[in-house]
Amino acid sequence: MTFNSETYLNNLKLTFESYSPISEKSWKLIKEITHFQMLKKGETLLQNGEIAKDLHFIAKGILRAFITDQQGNFYNKNLFLENVFAGSKVSLMLKTPSNFTIEALEDCILININYKKYMELIQQNDDLKNFYIAHLEKNWIIEKEQREVALVMQNATERYVRLLEKNPDIADRIPLLHIASHLGITPTQLSRIRKGLGKDL
Repeated sequence: MTFNSETYLNNLKLTFESYSPISEKSWKLIKEITHFQMLKKGETLLQNGEIAKDLHFIAKGILRAFITDQQGNFYNKNLFLENVFAGSKVSLMLKTPSNFTIEALEDCILININYKKYMELIQQNDDLKNFYIAHLEKNWIIEKEQREVALVMQNATERYVRLLEKNPDIADRIPLLHIASHLGITPTQLSRIRKGLGKDL
């Protein structure tokens, strides 16, 4: 897989700055602790029980974070698409084994950020600290609470429509069983929802 690394690095920079402005000095420091990784569809990025060491920025592709129960059934905890950060935050912060697995649902290009060095930079640079706080607030407080409320207050159709609003082409990119699992419904239920909404959805 060939790619333009500068284009993807620029997307990473734009993502940082969408939360809070960062200086050129801080950006250079971030670039120094990154490296690219390519994953084939079906490959595992982080195994359940493994201690995470990197934060992952998705330059291209889709990842899923999933939990498998004792009967072998899986539940998709999260779906991660382009230009977002993925990883086991708890494992990174506490240096404990991850409680879930992260797998590529498409061929992926990732920009990995060394988490230990990343946290050192955040402590040393106020602009990166501002980014870190803004990112945590949006993704780990606001969106987490909104999703928890949606699971209780919205029906499955409303949750599916909301997912499509955020990611219009997701149903064309990954198997519907993964979307169903993410929504907490069965593939049969999702099929009925899609039929009820019209074939284009």
